[in-house]
Amino acid sequence: MPVLIAACAMVMTLVGGVVAQRVGDRRHLVLGLAAGLMLGVIGFDLLPDALNAQPRRVFGVPAALLMFVAGFLTLHVVERGVAIHRAHESEYAPHSHAFGHAQESGKGIGLTAASALVGHSVIDGFAIGAAYQAGGTLGIVVAIAVISHDFADGFNTYTIARLYGNARRRAQLLLVADALAPVVGAAITLAFTIPTGLLGLYLGFFAGFLLYLATSDILPEAHSPHPSKATLLFTVTGALLMWLVIGLAD
Repeated sequence: MPVLIAACAMVMTLVGGVVAQRVGDRRHLVLGLAAGLMLGVIGFDLLPDALNAQPRRVFGVPAALLMFVAGFLTLHVVERGVAIHRAHESEYAPHSHAFGHAQESGKGIGLTAASALVGHSVIDGFAIGAAYQAGGTLGIVVAIAVISHDFADGFNTYTIARLYGNARRRAQLLLVADALAPVVGAAITLAFTIPTGLLGLYLGFFAGFLLYLATSDILPEAHSPHPSKATLLFTVTGALLMWLVIGLAD
């Protein structure tokens, strides 16, 4: 089942890439909804389950919440380190040309950024498998979050590669790699069982990971071209929808 769910994430990633090539003026609504779904999963399911699975405290703070902050900061440090924050891509490109950067150098930046997205898609698949090991409805809601934001991943992978001058074919190959990555991550979890305490730490870490993606990447990208009330409404709707899904499942 985790691999099948990851296959759905693979399809959604490909859909995101196709939309990146043909999208009109409505992608901000889809991204806003995806961010809302992710925020709902984090607050209503991931963190509560992480705290239940790992109740240990470290200097008065639940270990799962320490991992939550660590997950957020880890992705922040990684993205800052390779300068791939998608919210400012439009600034990087003209800056690069203005200072006469070589075309091949720009292609390398795009390749590095897209490859980083492929790597974090492997973690998405691993999260689906780990959530199913935790039992209950967690696997379903994590799958919804991953699938919803993999649309943005596919969109970004193709867009970033093309933005920095990579050929259309190379961008499409990176898109395919990003689509396959969640399946690989989910398959890895079939080889072993994660101890409950360690699983709680991982869920906390992944919650921080998702929070960074939602608040630092997807929401700014959704609102930057269209700071509209409709986008905000879709984000709130996504969070409320996830609350309803979790409530009905329980």
